[in-house]
Amino acid sequence: MVNPTQTAAWQDLVSYAQADQRPRLRDLFEASPERADQLTVAVGDLTVDFSKQLVTAEIISSLLALAENVGVGDQIAALLAGAPLNTTEARPALHTALRAPRHETIMVNNRDVVADVHAMRDRMVAFAHEVRNGQRTGATGRPFTQVINLGIGGSDLGPAMAYEALAGYRQPGLRCCFVSNVDAADLDDALSGADPETTLFIVSSKSFSTSETLTNAETARRWLTRHLGEQATSRHMVAISANSERTREFGIEPDNRFDVWDWVGGRYSLDSAIGLSLMLALGPDGFGEFLDGFRLVDEHFAQTPLSENVPVLMGLISLWNRSFLDFPTRAVLPYSHALRRFPAYLQQLEMESNGKQVRADGDPVDYPTAPVIWGEPGTNGQHSFHQLLHQGTTTVPCDFIAFARATPTPTLDQLGDPGVHQELLVANCFAQAEALAFGRTAAEVAQDGAEPELVNHRTFPGNRPSTVIMARQLTPSTLGQLIALYEHQVVVQAMVWGINPFDQWGVELGKQLATGIVDELRRDQPTGSQHDSSTNKLIAHFRSER
Repeated sequence: MVNPTQTAAWQDLVSYAQADQRPRLRDLFEASPERADQLTVAVGDLTVDFSKQLVTAEIISSLLALAENVGVGDQIAALLAGAPLNTTEARPALHTALRAPRHETIMVNNRDVVADVHAMRDRMVAFAHEVRNGQRTGATGRPFTQVINLGIGGSDLGPAMAYEALAGYRQPGLRCCFVSNVDAADLDDALSGADPETTLFIVSSKSFSTSETLTNAETARRWLTRHLGEQATSRHMVAISANSERTREFGIEPDNRFDVWDWVGGRYSLDSAIGLSLMLALGPDGFGEFLDGFRLVDEHFAQTPLSENVPVLMGLISLWNRSFLDFPTRAVLPYSHALRRFPAYLQQLEMESNGKQVRADGDPVDYPTAPVIWGEPGTNGQHSFHQLLHQGTTTVPCDFIAFARATPTPTLDQLGDPGVHQELLVANCFAQAEALAFGRTAAEVAQDGAEPELVNHRTFPGNRPSTVIMARQLTPSTLGQLIALYEHQVVVQAMVWGINPFDQWGVELGKQLATGIVDELRRDQPTGSQHDSSTNKLIAHFRSER
């Protein structure tokens, strides 16, 4: 495995990142009026403008050389072919197989996983048609009108985000909600006002051992059986899981279990059976359009040279910001109310994938890896944290996401053209990117007539990098494209850093400790000294307050 820091390209990038060598956006745009044309690229329906990033032709050339040095092209081919790139678990990472066309073949352990994917999707399609047309009913014969997805992490964030994002494409009369938190208030909100006779639960857990999900599922089952009797579980609960034994023990019939595979990580699994709730909401055709969007970007990622490959360029520029310019966070700012859950989705996708301190070979890294991902939809953020983005002491690279056309707004459409909202929304998006890039100098502030004592307060340093991603409209296809773009840029960064983006050992220690602590919280006797003094004191305090 190549250590990226030992390459000539890495050393070139280190020199470019020195304070006196860093690019200035004002200078770059003045020197090259064609800069926006040169650094705007497209994939599918997405137009991606990198021109406000702190890069030059030399920096991009060195980033591409770095990618070549560590074999990114070969690694992409190996990923897509099903090589076991998840080295710590000896598995492939074949999320791209989830949207591969039916005629393709990808063999893993002498089995065609594409055939398995389509066989499972055929079952999902049949199930979705039965629920949507009222053929599949609850225990009392009434059709389902509410779906409650019980999951956490990748079994929740993706479906919940996409369901909100594609509200304009959902079937009326079938409402979905998503419960992830083991806090009883989350499930209580979902059950409040729900009718047991018309409620379908989807229990999403690959292992069917996730404590939060199973606790919520057991409570949901008690709610059902109290109202409808013991037979309700088999009619009102289905499972998304790889563990047939545990689902059967729970009371979910084999025909009501939809499989997921160990070669798909949870945060990459939205387009598997984990997306069943989304298929129910959109219908099989809408879900198919969603998958088509993923596939379009997959094909670009597989076939396009690195120098023109949009996810590769996006990943390399993000890596430049993190590993060389040492910017610790990145804000994702969708100027779309429908994408309000998208930053949270990307938090898991990127931080659980690349938040690693050792390389795939076990050696420690000596360079920063994943940034902290955060964000809120525009224009809300402008009235909260944008002050720090513009004038704070920490530079935060930003991804702006905008659409030329509004998402469907049935109520406002009756009032006339709602375009005035979209124009103001997108104007703010473009203005924020411009202001971050170019700021306002003290001379410009003074020239505008500011009082001398206010000049420094009204000066904006600028030179704060951003990428703008645009599409015509948020549709199932464009959402699939957008997710695939971010999936691949995350993987590209991991390839350069030499880390494994497909495991998540960092979540295990807390789980193990919690298993022991929960028993101690329930006991009547003192805990003893098996923990540190702080944890022991907190346990004792909790029990005294109970």
